[in-house]
Amino acid sequence: MSKDNNKVIAKNPTAYFNYAIEDTIETGIVLFGTEIKSIRTGKVNMKDTYAFIRKGEVFICGMHISPYEYGNIFNKDPLRDRKLLLNKKEINKLIGLTKQKGYSLVPISLYFKGSYVKLKLGIGKGKKLYDKRQDLAKKDANKQIRANLKNKNI
Repeated sequence: MSKDNNKVIAKNPTAYFNYAIEDTIETGIVLFGTEIKSIRTGKVNMKDTYAFIRKGEVFICGMHISPYEYGNIFNKDPLRDRKLLLNKKEINKLIGLTKQKGYSLVPISLYFKGSYVKLKLGIGKGKKLYDKRQDLAKKDANKQIRANLKNKNI
């Protein structure tokens, strides 16, 4: 069991399917109070999220945080762009990597680290259709092997 107390809130289900993730970075995220309360109840969807760099700052777009039930006028737009907290050295590294052909910033998961909400951001290269087919074939083969081993042990 790992010593870090990371409680995963939401994962991007298509991150590893559509991209070959080569490197990951842990980032903070700028949120408001009602958004944190909504996240604590697990009302986050990261299905169509992506990250981009604008004017030397990194933002996440498409992450849906449902409005907090008791938030009234303090609720923010559920799909607004949210700023990611990185230092200048990390941002420059990301700018250099994303300028290369085919590389993108892919949000992978959102989790609590202590009392802070963190985002795992991956630098990935988009997969071609045949790569996706190979991954599915490997996954299916491993599933068959596990099933055969399970039947053999019984």
